[in-house]
Amino acid sequence: MITLFAAGEVFGLPDGSPYVTKTEIHLKMAGLSYAKSPAHPELSPKGQLPWIEDDRVLIADSHFIRLHLEEKYGFDFDAGLSGLERAQAWAIERMIENHFGWTMAGIRWLDETNFAKGPAQYFTGMPAEAQAAIKEDVQKEVASRIFAVGLGRHTPEEVLGLGERSLSALSLILGDKAYLMGDKPTGVDAIAFGVLAGLMTPFFEAPVRDLALGYPNLTAYVDRMMARFYPDFAWTAVSTVAKAA
Repeated sequence: MITLFAAGEVFGLPDGSPYVTKTEIHLKMAGLSYAKSPAHPELSPKGQLPWIEDDRVLIADSHFIRLHLEEKYGFDFDAGLSGLERAQAWAIERMIENHFGWTMAGIRWLDETNFAKGPAQYFTGMPAEAQAAIKEDVQKEVASRIFAVGLGRHTPEEVLGLGERSLSALSLILGDKAYLMGDKPTGVDAIAFGVLAGLMTPFFEAPVRDLALGYPNLTAYVDRMMARFYPDFAWTAVSTVAKAA
């Protein structure tokens, strides 16, 4: 049995981490049995979520978990794609993870309103006198990471513009297809869905979320992925919300 160490159901999402969601969907796609266990990132071999334990072997980071699943269980997440399409899927994944995903991190961790009702709740079990200092330290660490990848060097207006370009690119790539690479999900859909659902959840508010809801094919895509991989989850259909706005 594989154990997936995760953030857990929170923020109106099956999991608070889009990278855990990525790995969970990969496990579902491969048809592998697994148990999900809430865990703190600092316990991970790489200090981040997710990681798995498989036959007492620990594998950390969603990308390397995918490689492990492919190598050990012989499952090809990009089955049916040409060499060029596999390269395009990799490029899309890098755009999402190495750039666009940091936009969502900033929304959750650096916007004070979103932070107070969201990530700050992770620390409520700690001694009251220590909470303020720990929250401040964590926010500083997140801000430092966002600055290091480059996004934190820009004005809010510039960051919003970059986010809009990524959303537009994803919308154009998706087009009228059911999934990013065609009529069935492939490996890249796991992270695209994880980040887009994390952005579109009604739990948080942000200008880039408003922009995302303006792309009907992206909102329908998130709803489609949710229905396929989390059919029992009580999800507020964002395509319906967008139409009503």
